[in-house]
Amino acid sequence: MSSNLCLWNKGAIRAEAFRLGAVAFGCSEARPVDSRFKQFYDHWIAAGHNGSLDYMRRYGDVRHDPRLLLPGARTVISMAFPYRPAGGYHHPFIADYALGADYHIVLRQRLFALARFIFDNFGALSRPCVDTAPLPERYWARKSGLGWIGLNGQLIVPGVGSGVFLGELITTLQLAPDSPLEGDCGRCGACLRACPGHSLRGDSSLDARRCLSCLTIEHRGPLPPHVDLQGHYYGCDECQRACPHNAGEPPAPLPEFDPDPRLLHFDSACAANITSSQWRRLTARSAMNRISAAQLKRNIQHKKDS
Repeated sequence: MSSNLCLWNKGAIRAEAFRLGAVAFGCSEARPVDSRFKQFYDHWIAAGHNGSLDYMRRYGDVRHDPRLLLPGARTVISMAFPYRPAGGYHHPFIADYALGADYHIVLRQRLFALARFIFDNFGALSRPCVDTAPLPERYWARKSGLGWIGLNGQLIVPGVGSGVFLGELITTLQLAPDSPLEGDCGRCGACLRACPGHSLRGDSSLDARRCLSCLTIEHRGPLPPHVDLQGHYYGCDECQRACPHNAGEPPAPLPEFDPDPRLLHFDSACAANITSSQWRRLTARSAMNRISAAQLKRNIQHKKDS
């Protein structure tokens, strides 16, 4: 394949990704992750920083080599899609990303559309990955030049911020790799100071045992008595709201991610008598369907032991 044709392929795919709603796009060669990342990740797991995120321990071989997800894989395409509500619409105790439609469904549809585009135009196979595959998304996004990983562990896209979902296509099509974006947060530390659970470790990772997002969503059973949720129902955006890269007006989110008014105005009074079936109906299209009505009430009612 000539270099000109390879560049034309990449340009056409990039244009289609942006047409589908991406705000950042980049490519990396499909190969094992570098030894530095693997060592850091393995030490993070060994120290128990994954907390209730048991799935982070599984499929280590696949997590460290994307080629195991698709035979013949040659390229990892990384994309970022905005979700942060425009106009300053936020819920004080629900993470922004959960106020709209479930991103797993929305992004999967768009990534399958891009995979179809690649197959129809170039005859290559692709596998879409949206969060659930054992793929270190931020690693590949940084390596593909989309942004850098901030002190809060989030990917920061220049001019956009961290209010983005990441999606990947692993494809058998060879595309020229992009250069990693070298950036960092310097001495800012605003997210470290804002984290209510003091979970951020200062090395772009967190301790899930202290993270309010992990505790309100992933932790099953009673919460540890020392935990102070500070009113959070589902997730936590405090580190992102403190980040100066999120201070400006965000790019318009995909229309599916516009906040559902029922969730935007949901409060503890609404939760008090909600039944399991009512909760399932309310959250049927939201990422909030990951927790049950009982878990929601646990979060709202939890009080830290004095």
